[in-house]
Amino acid sequence: MRKLVVAFVVLAGFAGLIGVGAVTALLVGSGGRGAGWSNCSADLGPWGDGAGRGERDAVTLSAESVAIAKRIIEIGEQRGLPPRAWQIAIQAGKTESNLVNVFHGDRDSLGIFQMRPSMGWGSVQQVTDVDYAINKFYDVLLAVPRWEEMRPGDAAQRVERSAFPLRYHKWEPMAAHLVSVEGNVEGVSACQELPSAGVLASQAIQYAQSQLGKPYVWGAAGPNAFDCSGLTQQAWKAAGVEIPKYSQTQYSQGGVHVPLAQAQPGDLVFWGYGRDPNGIHHVALYLGDNEVLHAPQPGESVETTKLWDGGQLLPTVVRPAADPAQSSGAGSSTSEPAPPAGIAPREPGAPADTPSPGAPAPAAWGAR
Repeated sequence: MRKLVVAFVVLAGFAGLIGVGAVTALLVGSGGRGAGWSNCSADLGPWGDGAGRGERDAVTLSAESVAIAKRIIEIGEQRGLPPRAWQIAIQAGKTESNLVNVFHGDRDSLGIFQMRPSMGWGSVQQVTDVDYAINKFYDVLLAVPRWEEMRPGDAAQRVERSAFPLRYHKWEPMAAHLVSVEGNVEGVSACQELPSAGVLASQAIQYAQSQLGKPYVWGAAGPNAFDCSGLTQQAWKAAGVEIPKYSQTQYSQGGVHVPLAQAQPGDLVFWGYGRDPNGIHHVALYLGDNEVLHAPQPGESVETTKLWDGGQLLPTVVRPAADPAQSSGAGSSTSEPAPPAGIAPREPGAPADTPSPGAPAPAAWGAR
């Protein structure tokens, strides 16, 4: 199992601290402990510089949010749960409610974790009781197979069942920092254990190259035929990274946005009418050296070709976010478990990709 990678220090008198100034004092007291999850740019995986981001995010929390984070840790300790569980709960609470015990939400979603009474989480009174909500979250988390081996944001998603699973990764450094200043458990740097971009991208590209010559079929995602987003989805899935179907959704939720000029092999390249993200109709896998691999359109087959523009190439590519637990083989099942009673997905149905029009003549890299 992947080592827990969080560094911790004790903070005396935490309960008496209030407001942003109090959190600032908390952070100053945690300096000099070395690198940990807090210094890893979680939503960028191994590609970004997240130095200090956990601290910066933590100082924006309200007094209520800090108190709730502290209570999550206290209950986790009382139940004998490892610090990874505390971090998962903090990430989920920050994503769902900004770590505030709210009395409103999507449909009947309520409380820190936006639990829905209609979905079996408990009564309105229960899900808006802080201690009940935290314990209920832990109960459902413990029922998730191999949750300890997952990246914290992925484990949070397995509990919440959100339609936007990548959101939970954003708060990984902040959650780790809050755990670190309260838990006093030594760890090692997480960033050193994340798989490199090159390793994951090469796995995705290797899978895509093995599909060369297979026919384009609208809506298909293998194994015998593909449309454009089906191919990119399955390619990254072969590298242990889950991204959604449909080109527009891959652009908005498939990973981190990177300027086209900084594209690396494995990145997703998009075309949209008028270069508009709302008009995206095609996606391809960038191979480097001004080449892409894609499933073009009906009547054609998976192929490699030079990157083209035609007035539709978007100036931004997407780099899928890495999940080190899955990419190392842990918890890499391709089938989702049956959802626990809880929050139902909140995303409206996405349209299927439209076949790409005939590719214009290849153009020089970066053509606009």
